[in-house]
Amino acid sequence: MTKTPTPTAANIKAIFDRIAPVYDQLNDRLSLGQHRIWKSMAVKWSEATPGDNALDICCGSGDLALLLAKKVGNTGKVTGLDFACEQLAIARSRQMTKCPGIPMEWLEGDALDLPFEENQFDCATMGYGLRNVTNIPLSMRELYRVLKSGAKAAILDFHRPEEAYMQGFQQWYLDRIVVPTAENMGMKEEYAYINPSVERFPTGKEQVKLALAAGFDRATHYPLMGGMMGILVLTK
Repeated sequence: MTKTPTPTAANIKAIFDRIAPVYDQLNDRLSLGQHRIWKSMAVKWSEATPGDNALDICCGSGDLALLLAKKVGNTGKVTGLDFACEQLAIARSRQMTKCPGIPMEWLEGDALDLPFEENQFDCATMGYGLRNVTNIPLSMRELYRVLKSGAKAAILDFHRPEEAYMQGFQQWYLDRIVVPTAENMGMKEEYAYINPSVERFPTGKEQVKLALAAGFDRATHYPLMGGMMGILVLTK
């Protein structure tokens, strides 16, 4: 079997810029709306509270950042960071209608080289981002660096299930539902990328080890949907 080459950061950025116009619509279709529940869970586990300075890394079109904004309120601030400028443009537009009165900043930047000082944020989230960075340990170290002591972060992503029957179901779903749906919207190549990215992604147990090695005091991985999804909750 030919091994799928690991994409470069430029390749991944190009993918997310291209899918930006249909990203939210596809997420709704492919998850049957469940992604909204998972994102709400991630924000809840980040323990964002009114007045917090919150960070959403790999913010995409802004779902998690906008949920954080509702938690931190007018006395807080949310920063959304992504390297795909087309996604950020959509996030800015959505903020105007969903959270116009809450301080929010949208930055084009790299999850492996966060443009922030140390100990700056009270909480953080990341949705579908850790799987797509080219250096997961470095990404975790950067997240650790910018969080305040005692701060929590919640990282939501796809995973390869441990159980063989769930692996079979996930593969069927990717092959028969995800890729054909994306193909109908002109995005087959972009969404075919999900399968190899999940294959490369560390398991929940491995993520916990990587987080502790990055310096986090506590790390717990919560599997969702039979292990096809998961949320890694970290405490500095």
